[in-house]
Amino acid sequence: MFKLLSFVILSVATFMVYETSQGKPSDAATKESIAAEADNSVTTTNEALPTHSTTEQSAEMAQLPATISEFDPIMRKVGSEQGYDWRLMSAIAYNETRFREDLVSKRGAVGIMQIRPVVARHFNIPEEQLSDTETNIRVAGMLLSELEGLLKLPASTPNDDRLSIILASYNAGIGHIHDACRLARSEGADPHSWANISHYLELMSQPEYYNREEVRHGKFKGSGQTLG
Repeated sequence: MFKLLSFVILSVATFMVYETSQGKPSDAATKESIAAEADNSVTTTNEALPTHSTTEQSAEMAQLPATISEFDPIMRKVGSEQGYDWRLMSAIAYNETRFREDLVSKRGAVGIMQIRPVVARHFNIPEEQLSDTETNIRVAGMLLSELEGLLKLPASTPNDDRLSIILASYNAGIGHIHDACRLARSEGADPHSWANISHYLELMSQPEYYNREEVRHGKFKGSGQTLG
């Protein structure tokens, strides 16, 4: 369904195969993530992945290892329960922590999916349970579902844009994404275009933009990480 998703998954697999051949553990990437008090998501459906040709898809998928990580069984289980492709969940975990269960960011995000305590509280889940990997992944799935609903993207939104916007919400917080949407709308740009949203996310580090009334969640300094 999504070229972007196929690329991310293939990149994960390629990187892990390389690391395995080198006999070295992967480095922890300490990423600040997630959403917030319903203010601060990526989702997909169980449809087939890319929009490109079956031949291209088959060639890419043939390069994927049978196992992405030791957490594949949990990813499959939670992905099935929450309605997400387990490979997408694995790609998020790889990007956030390189599958490190014990990683805690400087903002307090916990575990393999980097879930903040405020998110756990929002879903009435005790903070101490975030250290349980299955719970951590399940909360991520719940968060993705909620964020998709809060974004209220029109059905006409292209799949690549939809996926990018939800991923950005997971990483930057939906509040900043809503701010970027409002800025785009105020200047006559499509507020559901990822190209436009990403443009305004970058501009929101400048006072002439983050001081505007459309911006309700303050200065945004994380556009480099989010766009990356």
